[in-house]
Amino acid sequence: MLEELRTLVLFAEEGSIQNVARRLPLTQPAVTRQMQRLEDMLATTLLDRRQKPPRLTAAGLEVLARARDILASVEALKAFAADAEPQGVLRVGLAHGLSDASIAGAIAGAAAAFPKISLRLKTGWSAELNEQFERGQLDMAIVLRPADHQGPDALGTERLCIIAQAGAHLTDARVPMPWVLSPEPCDARQTLLSSLGGERHPLIVAAEIQDPAMQMEWVRRGHGLGLMPLRLAARGLPDGLALVDLEDVDLSLQVVALRSPHLNRLAKAVEAIAQTVGEAIKIEA
Repeated sequence: MLEELRTLVLFAEEGSIQNVARRLPLTQPAVTRQMQRLEDMLATTLLDRRQKPPRLTAAGLEVLARARDILASVEALKAFAADAEPQGVLRVGLAHGLSDASIAGAIAGAAAAFPKISLRLKTGWSAELNEQFERGQLDMAIVLRPADHQGPDALGTERLCIIAQAGAHLTDARVPMPWVLSPEPCDARQTLLSSLGGERHPLIVAAEIQDPAMQMEWVRRGHGLGLMPLRLAARGLPDGLALVDLEDVDLSLQVVALRSPHLNRLAKAVEAIAQTVGEAIKIEA
C-alpha cells in the first residue's frame, strides 16, 4: 500500500496521471492501475473522473492528508533504524585457533565503542560454530576456512608455523615425526594433515592437548612438533622453542566472518568487530 500512497501524493502535487508517470517513471496505465488498486483497498472513490483532468474527491483529500502523515512516519522510522545506537545482546562465536590475546583485544576494543551492547562471546571449532550459526544461535561467527576460500566474508589469512624443542636434532623430513596437536576437528590439524599428504609425512600424534600453553610446554619438553600462528611467533617464541622449516608445507587458513542477515541495529557492531579482527591479522601476520 505504501507505493499506492506515494502515487496518490504525487498525483496531488502534479495534477495529472501523465506527470506522475513521468516522475516515477512508469507508464500511464501503470499509474492508473495503482490509483484504482488504492481505491479498491480503501473501498472508496478517490478521483472524480468526470473532470478532465481528474480531481481528488472529498474522500480523496482526506486520504491524501493521512497518506502524507503515514509516509512521513515511515521515513522517520527508517531514519531511526539507520541512526539508532546498537543495543541488545550480540552473540559471537570465535574459532579456537583465533582465541588468543591479540584477537581478544581487537574484539574487546570494537565492542567497547557500543556500550549498550551485551556481548556473548564463545569459542569452538569452526565446524561447530558454523552449525550453530546456521541454526540461528549466533549473530556472528569468526571461523577458519581452507586457504583457497574466496568471498566478501574473508577477513584475511591466518598463517601457521611449526615449532619444536630448541636445539632438537631433527632427522630427515621424510622420517615420520610425532606431533602435539589439538583434538579433532581442529582446523589447524586438518590443514596440517592436508599439507603433509600422508605419504611424505604420515601424521603421528604423540599427544592431543587443546590448551595452547600446555601444547607448547609439551613441545618444549621434546614430545613432538607443534603448531602456532605465525603472527604470534613473530613477537618472539617462548624460551625453549624454535621454528622448524618443512619444505613444501603450506599451513595457511582464511579467517571468515559469518554475519546473520537479521542483525538490524547490531550490524554496525558486527562490522566493527570484523574490521578490527581483519586489521589485527594483517598487522600481526
